[in-house]
Amino acid sequence: MTLEYDGTDFAGFQLQPDARSVQGELERAIHEITRETRRVIPAGRTDAGVHARGQVAHFDAGTRLAPAELQRGLNAVLPRDVAVLALAAAPAEFDARRDAVAKRYAYRILNRPEPSPLRARTHWHLRAPLDAAAMAEAARALLGKHDYSAFRGAPGGVAEDENPVRSIDRLDVVAGGDELTLEATGRSFLRYMVRNVAGTLVEVGQGKRPPADVAAVLASRDRGRAGPTAPAHGLCLEEVLYPS
Repeated sequence: MTLEYDGTDFAGFQLQPDARSVQGELERAIHEITRETRRVIPAGRTDAGVHARGQVAHFDAGTRLAPAELQRGLNAVLPRDVAVLALAAAPAEFDARRDAVAKRYAYRILNRPEPSPLRARTHWHLRAPLDAAAMAEAARALLGKHDYSAFRGAPGGVAEDENPVRSIDRLDVVAGGDELTLEATGRSFLRYMVRNVAGTLVEVGQGKRPPADVAAVLASRDRGRAGPTAPAHGLCLEEVLYPS
């Protein structure tokens, strides 16, 4: 399945005992249409408030419904903030998480004095102008394979055995009109990593730190030297890439 969802009213993708989740809504819909209890496995978990335009997930099913029929059925019973954009049969060994070779995220910022009711759920609103060129210069220091300890971390702490080494293949700063978008592509990201990068680059754009400081923050491996975690609602999982 390729999925789109508005993460505003979800506690994240993953099932949670006392909170609404994307996984829970999908598994409920699958059961309603097929009468089968199935586990949905995503390419990656998204946190509370984070959106997706191209999340990928798989599940096993014994239904006789054709993929197009199953897709229509699921969309008929899913809530308005989740949709199945595409559904197809896959080889039995396909795994949405393990087979993914890269994920592309976008972090969107509304950069103007006035708020936007239509973008309030999907953009971080910053009133003062941001220096996109300085942010792009700083972003170049984060490309490649590094220990991103300075940009990881979340409420509740970080797992001691989590490997902080990741690779960022692309990190673009795209400015247009009253919006600024950070686009990050890599095989995998630490939890809150993209949001922590966004918060740090925004400080560069605000003139609170020079572009060269980002390389020093990365080398320090110290989360305390990086910027704040950007709000969840600006982040969207745009695409999951697989071998052709």
